[in-house]
Amino acid sequence: MSMTMTQKILAAKAGLPEVKAGQFIEVDLDVVLGNDITSPVAILEFDKMGATKVFDKHKVVLVPDHFTPNKDIKAAEQCKALREFAVSQEISNYFEVGQMGIEHALLPELGLVVAGDVVIGADSHTCTYGALGAFSTGVGSTDMAAGMATGKAWFKVPSAIRFELTGKPGKWVSGKDVILHIIGMIGVDGALYKSMEFVGSGLTHLSMDDRFTMANMAIEAGAKNGIFLVDDKTREYLRKHKTKNRAMNKKIKVFRPDKKAVYDETFVIDLSTIRPTVAFPHLPENTRTIDEVGDIPIDQVVIGSCTNGRLEDMRITAKILKGRKVAKNMRLIIFPGTQQVYLDCVKNGYAEIFVKAGAVFSTPTCGPCLGGHMGILAAGERAVSTTNRNFVGRMGHVESEIYLASPAVAAASAITGRISSPEEL
Repeated sequence: MSMTMTQKILAAKAGLPEVKAGQFIEVDLDVVLGNDITSPVAILEFDKMGATKVFDKHKVVLVPDHFTPNKDIKAAEQCKALREFAVSQEISNYFEVGQMGIEHALLPELGLVVAGDVVIGADSHTCTYGALGAFSTGVGSTDMAAGMATGKAWFKVPSAIRFELTGKPGKWVSGKDVILHIIGMIGVDGALYKSMEFVGSGLTHLSMDDRFTMANMAIEAGAKNGIFLVDDKTREYLRKHKTKNRAMNKKIKVFRPDKKAVYDETFVIDLSTIRPTVAFPHLPENTRTIDEVGDIPIDQVVIGSCTNGRLEDMRITAKILKGRKVAKNMRLIIFPGTQQVYLDCVKNGYAEIFVKAGAVFSTPTCGPCLGGHMGILAAGERAVSTTNRNFVGRMGHVESEIYLASPAVAAASAITGRISSPEEL
């Protein structure tokens, strides 16, 4: 039987010669991930099931990133529970404040995920690691608990949609614009419990950071996972980063789709035709190109998150902000994805550019993305954000508005005080 990339990975990890869409299987896990919001619940369930030791102290990864540095007493208690569990279980991949980053930026950077892995995380954007040719998906805290205890998880094998990418993106078009274009095209339930598989000659023109962004937002189309064909760029990234964590002894395994693999749909997308794209309130599918936006004044810009907090995002932001100032009464908040990205921003002079432009340059944290802290919106305020969701009340008051965009559009908008393209500067 012919299989997709995702089906091949799941079959291998289930010890089966083949699987088909709709089949229920039990698979071995390579990484079980949790953060400071979801892990405390998982720890309680872990204890309830009578578990005493995690299945592998190197394969359970705990990252306090959502409300850290602690925003209040409740956040402090959550992180304390995480910390105590990590110590008691001798978890090697626990990252305290000062070492941590936003989880989905940190794990690839540290080489904790490689091609062919199966990863579950108690966070919906765990699908990010599909950029590396892994099967990764978000689960609930109870499933995380079971994964920590047994090293296994049950899945219904997803069917798939194939996205064949061709052409070369324009100057200010990034992976964020591509995935917003796709979500606008198929809708927030257009890939419901399916695998979004990205292939084609256009991959050559997408950086790894572009791919992380696109895989990250597969869940915003309802997908079970997003996954990219492994190519030379992927291999080079994996070679560079996999040596950073020798304890896990990672082995790369590349799975390619069979020529006769069955897909529910195939979309051919010419990247050269995509324009900078903005998702209007209150759904990621509510997209318009920058040419269709109109005159929309804004109060705040947020650049960062697990979607767009990587070094390439910081570089683009610095390029646009250099020698310029943010608009009067504008709040520009920039969150690097990891401590290493923060350090690189300092070394490369980006941090100085940000501060001189009038931005706040923060420690890595999920912060405002989920309405947590460090950038909450008041009633009637509008924000342009490089995050992944713009639901009602997502970043604060239910009467606020969030416009999702790329770092390039976000930085340009911070300068003009309205949603703008860098081409206007």
